[in-house]
Amino acid sequence: MPYDAEILVIGCGNILFKDDGFGPAVIEALEEYSKEHELPENTMILDAGTGGPHFVFSLPQESWKKLIVVDIVQFGAEPGTLRIFEVDELPEGSYESMHSWPVTQPLHDLSEICEVMVIGCQPESVSAPDVELGLTKSVEDAIPEAIKMILKEIGV
Repeated sequence: MPYDAEILVIGCGNILFKDDGFGPAVIEALEEYSKEHELPENTMILDAGTGGPHFVFSLPQESWKKLIVVDIVQFGAEPGTLRIFEVDELPEGSYESMHSWPVTQPLHDLSEICEVMVIGCQPESVSAPDVELGLTKSVEDAIPEAIKMILKEIGV
């Protein structure tokens, strides 16, 4: 069954729009980390790209205990600042996909069946609709700390 794990770490975002690629970049770094350091068997890491809200969040599994979403969140901090958000804390209107899909509603629904948190990074620049590959330095520098936060949450 797809996405059948107790803990899912899901990177969301679009690598084509500068800092919006933070979630996928963290997942890529976590995959590299996992080549040398074993992650718990009950954990699955997934780059959901821009399809997270539509494809992943709408397919809940009974096995899910914790969902850790990694993405950019506009919360008025210095670029590259990380914060863990509970679903109810997400700033209104600050957390939609680039296609204007509201992300908070599926996460609210999922929080009724499992623990849901968002590791949010304040972006410096989101280039949409213009294509610009690569993260800004402040957001790229936040990746190691995001990995530490994830590892703590999954019990490593």
